[in-house]
Amino acid sequence: MNDQIIDDHGTRTPAEDRGLPLSAVELAALRADLHEQRLFRQEQLRQLSAAAAATTRADALPDRRATAQIEVRVQLAASARMVLADVEDALTRMDRGRYGTCHLCHEPLTRERLLIVPQARHCTRCQQDREAGR
Repeated sequence: MNDQIIDDHGTRTPAEDRGLPLSAVELAALRADLHEQRLFRQEQLRQLSAAAAATTRADALPDRRATAQIEVRVQLAASARMVLADVEDALTRMDRGRYGTCHLCHEPLTRERLLIVPQARHCTRCQQDREAGR
């Protein structure tokens, strides 16, 4: 089949997207992206924390609007912490030579998936199964 396979969705996938080992250049680019994401999330958490502290001092008895803003900041901070943990885990997997393999089926992740979500732990099929509750 001239260097193509049929992927999970029935479409032909070139060999370079099948999860073949990443080159050193590709791995370095993904590592740089993960470091950039880590810095962004750390800064985001600092800003959310500073805003929360300012709101707490300014509003001893918060009104509905301030309460809603606090709830939004709490959710944003929780999301940022979760992504930050995923990014740090991905960097650890890189350091240990275990990056780019699905945690469930142990198949290699595709380059396309890693370029879109460099901190991905699961291949597309396993991620969809998890989200569907299977």
